[in-house]
Amino acid sequence: MSRVAVDRNKKEKVYVRVSTDFDATGYMQPRSVTWSDGRTFTIDKIKDFRPANIYRDDCSGYCFTVMIRGEEKHLYFEPADSTFSSRIGRWYVMTAN
Repeated sequence: MSRVAVDRNKKEKVYVRVSTDFDATGYMQPRSVTWSDGRTFTIDKIKDFRPANIYRDDCSGYCFTVMIRGEEKHLYFEPADSTFSSRIGRWYVMTAN
């Protein structure tokens, strides 16, 4: 029998709903993350904001490093293609398969 190696480091994008505020300067501030099953997690603190490809070559858009329940997480924002004028973008997280 042959065994197929499993890449345990492989991650995939999971799109999530994010409640977001914009301050007077236009800075986007994510406030909570809601998974497709309805679980909602409040973002306790935003620690950092950078282009997403700094953390992962296969990620596009922007990455917010946030604190949720005392754990540091990366939350990504992917701007929409300009052909979709009514869409600004969407949020995702990277999860293990």
